[in-house]
Amino acid sequence: MEVKKSPKADLEGGKTLGILMGMVVGLAVLFVGFEWGTRDIQVVKNEGVADIIAEEEIEITRPEDTPPPPPPPPAPATVEQLNIVDDDVELDQVDIISSEDDQSSAQVEAYVAPAVVEEEEESAQQIFTVVETMPEFPGGQGALLQFLAKSIKYPVIAQENGIQGRVTCSFVVNKDGSIVDAEVIRGVDPSLDKEALRVINTMPKWSPGKQRGKPVRVKYTVPVTFRLQ
Repeated sequence: MEVKKSPKADLEGGKTLGILMGMVVGLAVLFVGFEWGTRDIQVVKNEGVADIIAEEEIEITRPEDTPPPPPPPPAPATVEQLNIVDDDVELDQVDIISSEDDQSSAQVEAYVAPAVVEEEEESAQQIFTVVETMPEFPGGQGALLQFLAKSIKYPVIAQENGIQGRVTCSFVVNKDGSIVDAEVIRGVDPSLDKEALRVINTMPKWSPGKQRGKPVRVKYTVPVTFRLQ
């Protein structure tokens, strides 16, 4: 008697499919397990980029190719001229001094003394302000004050206007003691300035100033005081 089975109850037909599905699921789980594992992530800094940026910031200038300077012009050719002289012509005789000759005598003969006249003229025209021996009025400083007091004539205009003060004058005492180049350095009033210059120009000769024992020109300053009584 043959046993008949229902096709739905047949388990042999789905056995192969079940095995394949199980293997696929197992491989999938195994693959997901490997992928899910932790990984060491290593960050590598790209230092090459920084180096490239640093190199780009540096400006490198190259000298332009300048052409070499042109060669100097050739020197003009000199043509030597030879003067042919007849044997009968007498030439001037030139004395040639050798190094063995007495050179000291030749130096003494060729020496020329420097001119001192110009220096003396310059020193004569030079005007000093301070010298070893200053110029002096005949009789000294007291005699100078007495001379000024006696010689000054107070201007009437200045008296009427009540003008008084000190007029400072300067002048040059020459080598012979004469007074020249009188001028007012600090004035008070035109009338008083004029009177002070008049008195200065009427002074007698002074004792000249001396520098290194020689008389020289010296610039001197004298105050002239005008005072109303």
